[in-house]
Amino acid sequence: MAVVGRGSGRARHGESQGTGGAYAFGQLGALLLEAGLSVTDVRLSLERALREQPDAAGERLRFDVLPDVVLVSRDATGEVTLVGTQGDDLSFRQAAHAGRLAREVESGAVRVDAASHRIEAIRRLARPHASTGWVLGSAAIAVGLAVVFRCPWWAVVVSVLAGALVGILSLLLRRLDGATAVVPFLVALVSTTGVGAVASALDLGPVPLFAVCAPVAVLVPGALVTNALLELTASDIVTGAGRLAYGVIVLGMMAVGISAGSALTGLTLDPTSAALVGDVRSTTADAGGWLAIPPQWASWAGVVVLAIGVGLAFGSGRRLTVLNVGVMTCTFALLSVLSPWIGPEVAAGVTAALLFVTARLIEQGMVALPSAATFQPAFLLLVPGTVGLVALASTDLGSLESSLMTFVSLCLGVKIGALLADATVRGRPAGAVTDEPGAGSR
Repeated sequence: MAVVGRGSGRARHGESQGTGGAYAFGQLGALLLEAGLSVTDVRLSLERALREQPDAAGERLRFDVLPDVVLVSRDATGEVTLVGTQGDDLSFRQAAHAGRLAREVESGAVRVDAASHRIEAIRRLARPHASTGWVLGSAAIAVGLAVVFRCPWWAVVVSVLAGALVGILSLLLRRLDGATAVVPFLVALVSTTGVGAVASALDLGPVPLFAVCAPVAVLVPGALVTNALLELTASDIVTGAGRLAYGVIVLGMMAVGISAGSALTGLTLDPTSAALVGDVRSTTADAGGWLAIPPQWASWAGVVVLAIGVGLAFGSGRRLTVLNVGVMTCTFALLSVLSPWIGPEVAAGVTAALLFVTARLIEQGMVALPSAATFQPAFLLLVPGTVGLVALASTDLGSLESSLMTFVSLCLGVKIGALLADATVRGRPAGAVTDEPGAGSR
């Protein structure tokens, strides 16, 4: 078996000429991995693209996808081309462009062997003020979640400060060699210690779980864990199991950090405060002043702040941030309506299915708005990574069971939504191809 094009994802001149379309498919797959797609979705995208490429349709290629590498095998010669990802994950804006490019290649509007310059342009898209956006986004995500889950006003104020501290601390720690592995523990420890110090100084008694989990939500791998479950259900056992193990380890380290911070400050967590998005309407409190709980209407404002925070932290750009607000508001509305009827766990799956079909229909009519860019904000609200973290921090079996059911329900919803979307859009013409990367969104 010959192996060519190994490593960074950029071929030398001889490798590019020798591997032809195989290397081009590998480049596209590596870009989609950087955009955050599961290995299952990347493989399916490449297989659809192969069927629509006039020069490659007769060539027998097989795709094997790992978290950081795409392997493209030629059945005729046994030659294998390896293309690796490059560095960090893409911003949401870059991921939207990557999804658009994949859609165009899948529809045959763009030749895969002519997409290399687009791939490089997407990777070079500038993300201005990335560090500032990360810190401000972390603070906005923290306060948004605190309001959505109706923590007391004192916790909302503390969440702003703790969220900003988490953003700054995580940036500093990532610059140190070898510190990445302990970032979840250290950040959770420092954040919880700060919240515990305030609660102890004011003698506030038991503290809601989201008051300590919301500030670290920006680092919680909720999407990673859900992608892992999706891969497991699609028989990508090795990748899914690896991702799931990593996600659980990160959540466990954060839970230990919360426990350590609570022990240092004498903080007492309220185990009954664990809730899903569909449960927040039932939260009540008799206290006033800073101990009062925000009114129900404030949760809608919290969703808007949360969407803006997601856009700042993950580099959505202005136009995609507006899309984030609309999608997350619709998601919250569906969860609020469905949860009293079918339960919050099942409501998460139903909402995921409905939104996935809608995103694919929008994509079919407008290639400039790929379904990944439409669905990803909803994904973050459907399964805020804090659900699993809250369950671990509460050490309550009921919360752990509810968290697991929510993840499973979401996986089923996405799978069913994908089947319905494929049946709905099959045979319909694709939308018009729009501008190159860099001209479409800001």
